[in-house]
Amino acid sequence: MKLLTPDWPAPARVRSASSTRQGGVSQPPFDSLNLALHVDDRMADVMDNRRRLAEKLALPGEPHWLNQVHGTTVVDLDDALSELPDADASITRTANTVCAVLTADCLPVLFCDRSGTQVAAVHAGWRGLAAGILETTVETFAAAPEEIFAWLGPAIGAQAFEVGDEVRQAFCDVDPAAEQAFMTTRPGHWNADLDQLARQHLARMGVTSVYGGGRCTFSEADDFYSFRRDGNTGRMVSLIWLETTGKNSR
Repeated sequence: MKLLTPDWPAPARVRSASSTRQGGVSQPPFDSLNLALHVDDRMADVMDNRRRLAEKLALPGEPHWLNQVHGTTVVDLDDALSELPDADASITRTANTVCAVLTADCLPVLFCDRSGTQVAAVHAGWRGLAAGILETTVETFAAAPEEIFAWLGPAIGAQAFEVGDEVRQAFCDVDPAAEQAFMTTRPGHWNADLDQLARQHLARMGVTSVYGGGRCTFSEADDFYSFRRDGNTGRMVSLIWLETTGKNSR
């Protein structure tokens, strides 16, 4: 199983990982480590993949999955949840609670604070990103923005992400500087840089300790699923959790 381990100065008790498509049992077109139940893959294969991932990472509990809707709702996993929440981000301050987001072109963003007291996982498609999902998540932290770290996971790269005028305008209406993240391709169409847009949104909040980025789900077909490239395909997961204080996590 091939996993990505965020390279960031997170505290020792913060554990995180992002999956690739390699190392599971799903059959084409979901080959092989599909972790999503909503894409018409065989349920038994998805559950086997989830079990394999949990064993590989020695997860302290079942990840808290979300019904992701490209919105700005952030769910606090420390509150009692009776069903799968409609949300695109989750936070926790409790040890052994695993935040999780599924992606296959959208940008996964993981957060922690310098003291290791809170973590968060965010699914940032262009709609949620433009609407403020990152800002809403940062606002849940008690720590000052300069004490918050963010890691950008694999997402569709700018060279592959062509969008229309309405997408560019949605970002520029929020911040005119967003135009720097768009390059014209043909009349009315632009290549959008999700990594750059995320960094801009975080910088406006005062979060400048941003790591990761640069991995393209569309062009790296051996490692990643891409909805834009393949349509009917699987999903990767990005996970983050806190280990019990004092436990050696390295």
